[in-house]
Amino acid sequence: MSSSVIKQQTDFHELYREHHHWLFAMLCRRISCTATAEDLSHDVFVRLLGKSYFPQLDEPRAYLARIAHGLLIDGHRRKAVEKSWLEYIANQPNEHAPSAEEHIIIIDALARIDVLLENLPPRVSKIFLMSRIEGIGYAEIANQLDVSLSTVQKEMTKALRHCYHILIG
Repeated sequence: MSSSVIKQQTDFHELYREHHHWLFAMLCRRISCTATAEDLSHDVFVRLLGKSYFPQLDEPRAYLARIAHGLLIDGHRRKAVEKSWLEYIANQPNEHAPSAEEHIIIIDALARIDVLLENLPPRVSKIFLMSRIEGIGYAEIANQLDVSLSTVQKEMTKALRHCYHILIG
C-alpha cells in the first residue's frame, strides 16, 4: 500500500474520530430523530469515502455540515418525489400496481430524473416529463400546452442536452 493511501486512510479515521460525534449532535438538533441523525452522520462519511481523493480541509466541520445539508435536501426531494408517485399510483387501476421492488426502482429513477431537471425552466421540464415519463407525443404536448410543435421540439432538445451534460460531465 502506498504512503499516500495510508495517509488518506489515517486522515479519514482522524476526521471521523474528531468530528463524528459533533456531526451527529448537530443533526440530532436539526431533525430531532436520533436514528435518522445517526444514519445521516454515517452517510456523510460514506460520501467522503466515495471520493477519488481525500480533500485537505481547512474547516472540516463546515465541510461535513455542507455534505449533511446536501443529504438532507436529497432526502426531502426524494420524499416529495415518492409522495407524488404514491398519489399517481393511487389513481391507477390495481392491476397496474408495481411490486415492492419495482416501486423502489421507480422512486429511485424518478428522484434521479428530478435532480437532472432541477435547473431547467418549468416548461422545459414539463415537456420532458410529458414526453419521456407519460409517453405523450410531441403534437399532443404542443396541443395540451398550447404551444407550437417546433417549441416542443426545441424545448426537448434543451432538456436532452442538459441531461447529457450532467450525465457526461
